[in-house]
Amino acid sequence: MRNDLRARNHPGWWAFAVHRISGVALTLFLPAHFWALGQALAGEERLEGFLRWSDQPAVKLAETVLVVLLAAHLAGGLRVLALEFLPWRDWQKSLIAVAAGATVVAGLAFLLNLY
Repeated sequence: MRNDLRARNHPGWWAFAVHRISGVALTLFLPAHFWALGQALAGEERLEGFLRWSDQPAVKLAETVLVVLLAAHLAGGLRVLALEFLPWRDWQKSLIAVAAGATVVAGLAFLLNLY
C-alpha cells in the first residue's frame, strides 16, 4: 500500500490525472456548448439574450476555467505524444513542467484579454 501512495505522489501520475480529469470535464461541457450554438439557430433575439447573459462575471470566470482545461488537456496530450514518439529520456518531469507552464500562460492570457 505504501508503494501505491508513493506512486500517486509522482509528477507523472498527477500529469496523467490532470489530463484525464480535463478530458472528462471538457466532455461534460459539450452539451452546454451545443445548446449555446442552438441559440443562434433559434433566432437573433434568443442569441442576443444569451450573449447578454454570458457577459456576467461568473460566466467570464467559467470561460477562463474552460480555457485552462483546454490548455491542460492540449499540453498533457502533447506530453504524451512526446513520450510515445521521442526517444525515452529522463526529462519526463521537464515535460510536465512545460505542460503546466503552457496551461498557466494560456489561462492568464485569456483572463488578461477579458479586461
